[in-house]
Amino acid sequence: METRLNIVPGLLGVIITMTGIMITAITMTRERERGTMENLLAMPIRPLEVMIGKVIPYIMVGLLQSLMIIAAALWLFNVPFIGNSVILMAGLALFLLANLTLGFTFSTIAASQLQALQMTFFFFLPSLMLSGFMFTFRGMPIWAQYLGEVFPLTHFLRIIRGVMLKDANWQMLMVEFAAILAFWLLSIVLAMVRYKRTIH
Repeated sequence: METRLNIVPGLLGVIITMTGIMITAITMTRERERGTMENLLAMPIRPLEVMIGKVIPYIMVGLLQSLMIIAAALWLFNVPFIGNSVILMAGLALFLLANLTLGFTFSTIAASQLQALQMTFFFFLPSLMLSGFMFTFRGMPIWAQYLGEVFPLTHFLRIIRGVMLKDANWQMLMVEFAAILAFWLLSIVLAMVRYKRTIH
């Protein structure tokens, strides 16, 4: 496969992983440093409601950012789009939610914005190296492949490349959607547990 066709669609996943986690983690950590989080902790609202309220604006930003990247891929780099746009948007939304929620989780752990940034990079770098973006996934050692399956970026790359370049359907991508969904749900649980500890 031509390098351009392999790399350009994958850039969307890489950018979302980096910006989605970093923006949420740093913003929430900054609020706690400034004391504005204390106002939320004093209000009679559930942790899940707080997370939803904080994440929704970034979902809109992330979707807009994604559409711009897809448009650039189609018109500037002439990457074909032969699949179902609904499948791609569903995968994109789920992947975005997983990364934003993970950023929220990091913010409940980090003691400072610098630490939140460091945690983001510690997650991003192995995601980049082991997802199949930089190297052929099947060409990596077996242990690296197993580790790579943990990261949502690995599965999103299969979704976007499958939809745009191979016309993959729902059935073909079911495992990838399930993997990202499982990661998202785990991130929600961790975020809620950490947030409740912050309250107490």
